[in-house]
Amino acid sequence: MNKLEVKARTLLVTVAALVAIVLPLQYASASTNFAEAELDSATMLMDIEVTATRRPLATAQELEGAKLQSLSSTSIADALKYFAGVQIKDYGGLGGLKTINVRSLGAQHVGVYIDGIRITNAQNGTVDLGKYSLSTLESVSLYNANKLEKGQSASEYASGATVYLRTRRPDTDSLSVLAGIGSFHTYRGRLNLQFNRRGWQGFIDGEYLYSKGDYPFRYKSEYEDTVGRRKNSDIRFYRIEGALFHKGFAAHIYSYISERGCPGGIVRRLSDKYTNIGREWDTDIFVQASWQRAFNPAHFLSVNGKYSHEYLRYDTDYPENQNTARVNNHYFQNDAYLSAAYTFSPLRWLYVNVGYDARMSWLKADLRNFSSVRRLDQKAVVDAHFEWRGFRAQASVLYQHYKDHTKMKAGAADPISKFTPSFIIGYNWRGLNVRGWYKRIFRVPTLNDLYYTQAGNRNLKPEYTRQWNLGAEYTLTLGQWQASAQADAYINHIDNRIVCLPLRGTYTWSMMNYGKTFCRGLNATLSGQFNPGDWTFSLLGSLTLQHDVNRTNPEDEETYDIPICYSPKTSFGLTGIVAWRNFSLTISELHVGKRIWSYADPDDILAPYNNVDIKLSGQWRWFIASFEINDLFDVQYEHVPRYPMPGRNFKFTLTYTLGKT
Repeated sequence: MNKLEVKARTLLVTVAALVAIVLPLQYASASTNFAEAELDSATMLMDIEVTATRRPLATAQELEGAKLQSLSSTSIADALKYFAGVQIKDYGGLGGLKTINVRSLGAQHVGVYIDGIRITNAQNGTVDLGKYSLSTLESVSLYNANKLEKGQSASEYASGATVYLRTRRPDTDSLSVLAGIGSFHTYRGRLNLQFNRRGWQGFIDGEYLYSKGDYPFRYKSEYEDTVGRRKNSDIRFYRIEGALFHKGFAAHIYSYISERGCPGGIVRRLSDKYTNIGREWDTDIFVQASWQRAFNPAHFLSVNGKYSHEYLRYDTDYPENQNTARVNNHYFQNDAYLSAAYTFSPLRWLYVNVGYDARMSWLKADLRNFSSVRRLDQKAVVDAHFEWRGFRAQASVLYQHYKDHTKMKAGAADPISKFTPSFIIGYNWRGLNVRGWYKRIFRVPTLNDLYYTQAGNRNLKPEYTRQWNLGAEYTLTLGQWQASAQADAYINHIDNRIVCLPLRGTYTWSMMNYGKTFCRGLNATLSGQFNPGDWTFSLLGSLTLQHDVNRTNPEDEETYDIPICYSPKTSFGLTGIVAWRNFSLTISELHVGKRIWSYADPDDILAPYNNVDIKLSGQWRWFIASFEINDLFDVQYEHVPRYPMPGRNFKFTLTYTLGKT
């Protein structure tokens, strides 16, 4: 019995325990005795809840409900790629690492939150979006600047951009079983149990996926033409998560176990030597809970807590591996987090939010000359929000303090303490919103940046960003027509960029503060919907025009004012949805312009590409079927050079649901 099977069995035990905890809770609430006042002969009317959505002051994009589920996508990364200003870096195949970059700030400047609590990784600062499924989500949203809601934690002010994943709150009891099959020997199964009883809502969701990932490829350039089949691109994962909600209380438990291949780049006539370039084993577990309560219109309190454990093993120690250093490394990361935020509204047009967060992270690894590292991360924020008639303004000051502890001979890096401000102003008039904002923020070096054997540098400085934004949004509703459009012009500066450079020969690299970048761009989105009778027609569009250049050294003619690697000047996405009763057809097109990927040869570029996806789905009684064609025209594009994407592939899923969804 291998380790993956043992972990899978452990996972099943966790599910059983979760069922044993959740199910008694829903029935206990039903059997609780409540004192009820006698009703007289008057007629009792049902409660009517009236809600209205006010557009956020910050720049925001969101996909929710039917539009989110209708996309031809399975992971968070697949949905986010349709947002303006977003670049997804994908290392190929289902098992490839998927990270998000917003307005060329870098993946470490993007915070990802599940139900208001951040997904963290102190080791390398990035979040692999491929580990998180859309199946349990109600909405996915992206915010530039601050989201600005009552009871926000201090951590939510600490990113250049933020992605919010909101978990679906079930309305009814149901049991769903999904089976799926796809190209390249891909098989998928999912089980979902959800309930809603006497104010308690919750679900248990489990998923298994296996893909051999052996897709064919053709790599063609001016000097080579290679045809082959991708190897060592397989993945097997188990994901189990559960959630429980009751009024202002929310709890979430998540477990993800996987084994995957890490294929190398495609090299002419040498691809077989890269078959065993590496394998990776992951175990990610977290438990989180939050509680919110409004004591009266003037007072609001929010408390969050989380514990997470991550295990990573990376192995390249194979006899066939001729082109990569032999390693068999194990990393263990634990993280404990607690936050509290209080909002006080002394006047109807003013509220003040104060928050404090504390996070402790531990990292252990079996690297040579590596000792365990502890990091204490503390944040505090004061935020004032003013609103009078159509005018809105916000100002905040965030304090961050980081301190590391280690027994390494070289010692720990110096503590970091900084204050950073942000300002937002806006005006709303008859559906037109005009806004402007400025935000200064930084990211501290990750534990890998500081302490990784040989490459780590304890003298690194924080990487600072300054963002300016001016935008407008207009929303119009005319009977069955709904339309919304927004556009934002922005400028970003990044100082002290943290990069890895060869300092003592080709094979000895070190982390350094090197570089300044300047970025100016335009993001625009358009959405419209028309609902005649049983029909629904929806259109979603996004556009990014961006000029992101290196401003490090004016005397270096080869790199100064040259575009940043992997940053396209133009990209856009267009999605059309046609729905009739219980059937829908979705067609999506994504265009990404050309990008340079190395200053060594600026003429060697990643070619522009268009990717078209189609999804057809329908529901009949208890069954829901969907058929997808991804990359319809078989464009084997690249996000990273020599890592071709799978090309045209198919997916089919069939879901049986007992109860109402």
